[in-house]
Amino acid sequence: MMRSLRSVLLLVSWLLVLSGVVRGQATAQLDGTVRDESGGVLPGVTVTVTQTDTGFMRSVVTETNGSYILSNLPTGPYRLEVSLQGFRTYVQSGIVLQVGGMPTVNVVLAVGNLQETVSVQGAAPLVDVRTSGIRDVVEQAKIVELPLQGRNVTDLIMLAGSAVNTGKVLQNLNRNDGVAIAIAGGLRTGVAYTLDGAMNSDFYDNTNLPFPFPDALQEFSVATSGQAAASGMHSAASVNAVTKSGTNNFHGNGFEFLRDSRFNAPAYFAPVGADGKKQKDGLNRNQFGGTLGGPMVRDKLFFFGAYQRTRSRQMSNDNLAFVPTPAMMAGDFTTAASPACNNGRQVALRAPFVNNRVDPSAFSPAAVKIISSGWIPSSSDPCGQIRFAVPLDDNNGQGVGRVDYQMTANHQIFGRYLDHIEQRPATLERTRNLLVVRNIFGPKSRKRAQTTALGDTMVFGSQAVNAIRATYVRTSTRSNAPADKFFDAPSLGIPIYTYVPGVLAVSVTNGFSFSGGSSVAGVVDNRAY
Repeated sequence: MMRSLRSVLLLVSWLLVLSGVVRGQATAQLDGTVRDESGGVLPGVTVTVTQTDTGFMRSVVTETNGSYILSNLPTGPYRLEVSLQGFRTYVQSGIVLQVGGMPTVNVVLAVGNLQETVSVQGAAPLVDVRTSGIRDVVEQAKIVELPLQGRNVTDLIMLAGSAVNTGKVLQNLNRNDGVAIAIAGGLRTGVAYTLDGAMNSDFYDNTNLPFPFPDALQEFSVATSGQAAASGMHSAASVNAVTKSGTNNFHGNGFEFLRDSRFNAPAYFAPVGADGKKQKDGLNRNQFGGTLGGPMVRDKLFFFGAYQRTRSRQMSNDNLAFVPTPAMMAGDFTTAASPACNNGRQVALRAPFVNNRVDPSAFSPAAVKIISSGWIPSSSDPCGQIRFAVPLDDNNGQGVGRVDYQMTANHQIFGRYLDHIEQRPATLERTRNLLVVRNIFGPKSRKRAQTTALGDTMVFGSQAVNAIRATYVRTSTRSNAPADKFFDAPSLGIPIYTYVPGVLAVSVTNGFSFSGGSSVAGVVDNRAY
């Protein structure tokens, strides 16, 4: 009983703390002062904002000093209406609130009838005078229209000034969209990521969790230098993103992007086929999907769904290696040591070997077993040169779903779910060529990230707003699990202990190599709340 009570108290305390740090994340704020034509402040003025896409409304009354604050507003276009008995109603449209923005709109009311309206359209750009830091916003139009390799939204963070991509933290465990960006000279793991007001950082390597693909992302901001306390424990910068939402109008799109080897030139070192032409890599990459959003109950309940699939087929066929020839295995190294195989330089084996010949009985039994194992391809070239192909196939997908519900004018809730999957099929079992087992090619893998966010915003009068964001995250990475097995040191007769049976890393200088590092099975499963 006491354990259950402690769990409940811990959960309540966590929610209260979380409600205090959600300010400025995935939402916006609008404030200002209302005055009359003489410059005097006007208390008791009703200020109402209406989100034009959904009909969402929020009202406050100005304080004794004429000021008003509307916090935790969803992003998007708004209409501002200011009214007081004895004055003309002031209406301003075309206000667009961006994620994390805190613009100020001051209003001057003219004396007149309440039924008279002063309308303002196409006003000057909104100015944020409350934030001391530097903030760049990447709007939806830029996200969709700017050239984007692979359609990874995280690459657009580089549009922010002083942002440098330092590469992947973990080569084979990071997802394709995982980035380690250093901003304003800060640590590359010092960036806080949030999505829809909920934390979106991977606790395993402190990088980002997946963001929605471009067509499903509304916008995001990059803030640094003089950040608010809401940024938490990340001092370098914060990236706040917002998923698209449904509106009172149905909207959606479909897309497909195609890349094909028929449109590309072959690799410079690609092998020449029987027709005398260089062989192409057979690239065929399809990236397709769509989005759909709209109302389920007008002005009340909205939905948004999106899906993207990436299917890639490619053969890297310009890989070069040198393996022992039948003559070398027979002990004859005269051709291998000739100028034809050494860039015009004659090589002589050192004593006790004579005439570049070696008694095969002097060969390492383990080396002979490796060459004769059937995992190393043979070469018909006198120098032992071979070119081999590596299939680089991917099957990735991402689904996004969001529901927004306006229970009352003072109470709104939403839920969002994102499922991101990356898969690479096994390579060794398809090629039976051990030379394809290298870190640069990557092992077979299945990486998945599931993120869920729940939000509740409730207005208590004109001076209190409580916003809660709860998130559940699960990430899993299966890198070459179960491991691709071929042989290990004990099976070759080498009396040493092996941590991963059936796996070995070998590197022959100026010859060939295969890496046990990419063959080691790894499973990482993380959950966060």
